[in-house]
Amino acid sequence: MPGAMSYDYNPPDTPLAILHDDDQILAVEKPEGLLSVPGKGPHLTDCLIARVQAVFPQALLIHRLDRDTSGVMVFALTPHAQRHIGLQFEKRQTKKTYVARVWGEVAERSGTIDLPLIVDWPNRPLQHVNHETGKQAITDYRVLRHEQGTSRMRLMPKTGRSHQLRVHMQALGHPILGDPFYATGQALEYPRMMLHAESLRLRHPDGGRGMEFKSKCPF
Repeated sequence: MPGAMSYDYNPPDTPLAILHDDDQILAVEKPEGLLSVPGKGPHLTDCLIARVQAVFPQALLIHRLDRDTSGVMVFALTPHAQRHIGLQFEKRQTKKTYVARVWGEVAERSGTIDLPLIVDWPNRPLQHVNHETGKQAITDYRVLRHEQGTSRMRLMPKTGRSHQLRVHMQALGHPILGDPFYATGQALEYPRMMLHAESLRLRHPDGGRGMEFKSKCPF
């Protein structure tokens, strides 16, 4: 799939949407079509962390979302916060929920996908299921409703593998609509990838209280 590797980068010219900020952390909405971090080459320098650091120069990366995914992203404003929340991600103590629209009507109303993933080297950055060398990847899902031959889903990843939700839904036979890497045919014919990081729950690095940041699904 060589075509998947090259694309025009036209990031949206939208203002920074801040969901929460305090002296330790910053939660923002990442728009669809914007890289989380710079890519390789001068044409890929515009990204969410650069836009965030233009306003909050001290901001530090904790996690990322794929270019074509929108929704909640959290940045640290101190090295302590970066370490603290980074460890929560590592130990799977954060709780993330996504909304997706996928091709076809998913029959099972809820379930768990447990398929190991690894980079597909000849076609990187694509990932694929590999039972020999793949790393554990687990996604819980729930069907919210069927919509004209598609399904609206809530996806709850238990692990944080690259492209996890995208490959898991493709492996289930229901690729995410508009996914430029893993959807084909009619499933690809959508104005954007229908995947949105709807909420993120974590413990605040100062005191440990539980916090949840939410972003309304735009599709």
